[in-house]
Amino acid sequence: MGTVIQYTQRGNDERNQRWNRVERAERFAQYGDLQAQGLSQRQAAKVRDVPRSTLQAWRAYQERLDASPAVVAFFHSVPGLAFLHRLVLALHVVFVEVGACGIRLVCLLWKITGLNRFVGASYGTQQQVNRRVEEAIVTYRHEESTRLAHKMPAKEITMTQDETFTGGLCLVGIEPVSNYILLEQVAQARDQDTWQEFMVQALSGLNCKVIQSTSDEAPGLLAYVEHHLGAHHSPDLFHVQHELRKAIAAPMAAKQRAAEKGVVKAEETLKGVQEHRSSANNEPTKRRPGRPPKVAASIEQVAQEVEAARQEHQRLTEQRAQVTQSMRAIGHAYHFVDLERGVRRNGKLIAGDIQQHIDTIRTMAQQEHLSETCMERLEKAERVVPKMQITIEFVSGYVRQQVRQLDLASTASYAMHAHLIPSYYLDRVASTRTVTAGEPLRALAERLRTPLFEPSGAVGTLSPMAQSQLKDKAKTLAEVFQRSSSNVEGRNGYLSLRNHQLRGLDHPRKRACLTAIHNFFLTRPDGTTAAERFFGQKPRSMFAAILEAVDIPPAPLSPPKRAVA
Repeated sequence: MGTVIQYTQRGNDERNQRWNRVERAERFAQYGDLQAQGLSQRQAAKVRDVPRSTLQAWRAYQERLDASPAVVAFFHSVPGLAFLHRLVLALHVVFVEVGACGIRLVCLLWKITGLNRFVGASYGTQQQVNRRVEEAIVTYRHEESTRLAHKMPAKEITMTQDETFTGGLCLVGIEPVSNYILLEQVAQARDQDTWQEFMVQALSGLNCKVIQSTSDEAPGLLAYVEHHLGAHHSPDLFHVQHELRKAIAAPMAAKQRAAEKGVVKAEETLKGVQEHRSSANNEPTKRRPGRPPKVAASIEQVAQEVEAARQEHQRLTEQRAQVTQSMRAIGHAYHFVDLERGVRRNGKLIAGDIQQHIDTIRTMAQQEHLSETCMERLEKAERVVPKMQITIEFVSGYVRQQVRQLDLASTASYAMHAHLIPSYYLDRVASTRTVTAGEPLRALAERLRTPLFEPSGAVGTLSPMAQSQLKDKAKTLAEVFQRSSSNVEGRNGYLSLRNHQLRGLDHPRKRACLTAIHNFFLTRPDGTTAAERFFGQKPRSMFAAILEAVDIPPAPLSPPKRAVA
């Protein structure tokens, strides 16, 4: 009796098991082949070790589908399921993780295309798929980062750092050359100890050393860089210009708008006086009872007021344009290389040029009698100028040290400093501009670089491998000067948009997915990911890892019946 009970229990388990969709497609295809060879349903079912009732249920399920038999056969075959599997996961990666569609729009797509006949299109089903996709992405990020870190060549890097407040306080740190996100972590505070705690975790296991941090003047960040990181802090040019804009550009814009309204009002007054004078000339003179009318202002007097208003508006417009030009000139001056001549500049000259533009802005602010708050903001921006000078000196000293270690001949060393590194810096600046605006910089870079590698050039006698290594080193040194944390600001803007779309970024898994997508999935025009540029190795395909980790979602339990003709 005990043997019979055991056998019965095992049979129930086998009958109640859920068939894998791929295995089911294979068995059903084999079942069809056996029937084509002349075997009966019972014999084919016995050969394939599938209950006959199960095979009949599978056939009935397909016959109830309201779709072309060829389409049904394809999506219930092994190749069709492989295509459907890839399509489902691709939609979740591209639409939900990279884009901002949401799961409900994925469900809608299944229904509109009619693919809801072959994959469950309910919100609950697709939500489970998305959860598994995100778990696979997080697992991939951890495993691939660890794997790449083991073979990572040693490098010295700059960090751009900032805080964002989308979905709570989040500390962000990015390596600007590769645009690889090293840190994107929710935190309770932004003091130096918190930065130290999370940055130690982010840099753990990586074969790199942070020599410089570029950020705004946040006290916590400055203290972290000085007391914990022990690196140079480079001020952010954007925040200098932003303070100047708040100090004078915004008040000047308000004055300009007020002057524009004054012009409109004066012109309306002049038009009214002219119309009144014209109507008075056309009407017969007749004394009316009561108080005599007021004497209207003369047309000449009102015309003078209009002209004065126009001149004031023109003056403010020119002043505002000059302020804008001075702020742009600050950005143009704060470069490691002179963009017109292609020669290196020292920090003292650069700081002097920047100070001259700030003095011009201060003079205009004083002429317009701007508020004390505006002047304090201007002084706040001015206090950063000495730090900008120190940054140029730090970069120059670092470049000298690195070139000295190459042990080059004097002519090659001079060419490296005076021509090769500046040429790659010009290429770097050109890449941030439009094609038309960057063309003069690229042309100047070629004029600096090409003669060096000619047979009679300063490095023309070196072997092709040595020349290639010298070019790579020059490109690396041209990237040392980082004057902006704009990549972090852009990341903060992206997180703000996703926070709005998702109604919060509170779930740690979602944040981790967004970081992984940025590092391992998105590519530049050259086809490289941020991880490949940072680690110097090509990572495994993220999508292939997701395909391997996430099973194909189930088919609908109750497919729609075939429509009656």
